Amino acid sequence: MFDSRIKINQFQSFTTATEIKTPYYNIIMVDGASSFSVDFTQYESTGRHLLFLAPYQCLSWHDSSTVFANIIQFHGDFYCIEYHKKEVACNGILFNNIYQQPFVAVSDLVYDEISTIIQKMQILGLSELNSDISIVKSYLQLILALCSKEKLLNETYFVKEPAKHDDILNFQFLLDKHFLESKEVEFYASKLCLSKDAFSKKIKKNFGKSPSKLIQERIVLEAKKLLHLTYKPIKIIASELNFEDEFYFSRYFKKGVGVSPKKFREDVGISIVAKQSMQNPI
Repeated sequence: MFDSRIKINQFQSFTTATEIKTPYYNIIMVDGASSFSVDFTQYESTGRHLLFLAPYQCLSWHDSSTVFANIIQFHGDFYCIEYHKKEVACNGILFNNIYQQPFVAVSDLVYDEISTIIQKMQILGLSELNSDISIVKSYLQLILALCSKEKLLNETYFVKEPAKHDDILNFQFLLDKHFLESKEVEFYASKLCLSKDAFSKKIKKNFGKSPSKLIQERIVLEAKKLLHLTYKPIKIIASELNFEDEFYFSRYFKKGVGVSPKKFREDVGISIVAKQSMQNPI
């Protein structure tokens, strides 16, 4: 590929030894049933599907048989999903949603259409014309739009005012509202008038993750957002996330992500959105 910020690999083999963890966004096309984990949460999928990884999410493959997949990897400097959110609202749908499965099942028609687009992107990658970069970006945006549409058609998303009887939606609402002030499972269980044990079992059954893991993921997600979308110093970010000091925050972040906040920002980069906000302060 003429631009190192995007990589396209067709028919890459996936085995039990396969692990992906990069500073790139990943779109992985799988033709058939698969078993894998993302950030140590296990998933199963049948049929044709696409898997989405945000920077430094960890994918481990569990299938004993070899699977061949098409992979698109792109850096935020090549295509910023936050900057293009008006054209394609994939941030929080395909990427960066701790409540939803990180993959979407697609019809044969959509799968074949995306496969054709990837082939066109790979052909353009052999070109040395810089003008072809904009075409590749357009193809990438089309893939993201098609997948976002498929996922929105097939899944029910969180609403801002959940019904009071729905503990699952209420937990999402409470976590998004209170994650800065409370990292304790007991806080959320008490808000829902449940024992810690009953609450934990209900959340684990629905999400495949414990409440403590979801709390950690929500805090880390906000940290990633601040590291990528702002120029704020890490010390200030730690304070805004209610950590006692920068060093405790760095340990917490590294435990969840595998790299330090400094390394994450260096590798993922600072978004054009942050640069524009500096140029056009409110």
